[in-house]
Amino acid sequence: MKVFAGNSNRHLADAICSYLNVPVGKASVRRFADQEIFVEIQENVRGEDVFVIQSTSFPTNDHLMELLIMIDAFRRASARRITAVLPYFGYARQDRKAGPRTPISAKLVANLITEAGADRVLTLDLHAGQIQGFFDIPTDNLYAVPILARDVKENYDLNNVMVVSPDVGGVVRARSLAKRLDCQLAIVDKRRERAGESEVMNVIGDVTGKDCLLIDDIVDSGGTLCNAAEALLKNGATSVTAYITHGVLSGGAVTRISSSKLKELVITDSLQPTTAVQSAPNIRVISTAQLLGEAINRTAMESSVSSLFD
Repeated sequence: MKVFAGNSNRHLADAICSYLNVPVGKASVRRFADQEIFVEIQENVRGEDVFVIQSTSFPTNDHLMELLIMIDAFRRASARRITAVLPYFGYARQDRKAGPRTPISAKLVANLITEAGADRVLTLDLHAGQIQGFFDIPTDNLYAVPILARDVKENYDLNNVMVVSPDVGGVVRARSLAKRLDCQLAIVDKRRERAGESEVMNVIGDVTGKDCLLIDDIVDSGGTLCNAAEALLKNGATSVTAYITHGVLSGGAVTRISSSKLKELVITDSLQPTTAVQSAPNIRVISTAQLLGEAINRTAMESSVSSLFD
């Protein structure tokens, strides 16, 4: 087994390799003067089981091209098997035709990764579970819920906790966390008037006197979370904390979160935290290195990955 990394999230790659007790593979991923990406694998990988760690996060297209070119380089270097490890899968929100004459970009990206030469895909909390079916190669979708549940147990009195889904579409994810914590579930009914904006309409469930935990897979602009937090507090919640797997936090999201009524936003390191995120007073990052490292180890050993969540 050999583990390599692109430039999207070197800190996470280092942590995963530390857990696995293997060095990060030697590879040069750089750009020519015209910004073309060039990859050179600097050690022998013939016949090896290769894992490439790369989140397709901002700048999304650059990091996606890095991944594709690295996969091609390993294929041409005669690696026995290539597994693309995507802690964050970009374009996942374009998983269906949102209107006439629009693309299904998540399927296109899946095709690109497959055609580049990947034999397997390992990812974390896909925005929509059906994206696994977009790949024509084996795909393991890991879940961050066990990591989030452990953090909640360390920081909250479970007798006063209520898990809240910020919209109807996230109920399955929220129910999974509520089941692990053995606590109640509430839902924020949200009506989105236009892309990028949301209006909270109603809270389904009695949150009076509860420490509410908003659970979702992606936080981008932060508008939905801030609106949901206000609605929950108006309905009697004691405090509101958000647990989100992927902290995209684009534009002015960090400032919006910092000045909101959220007690805390807890995200994972599936995307490399920016300086603004690291300095924000109410944003905390927890590690996925152990989960991803164990999944990589089990894939290499041909043992069960799904049993991680039993």
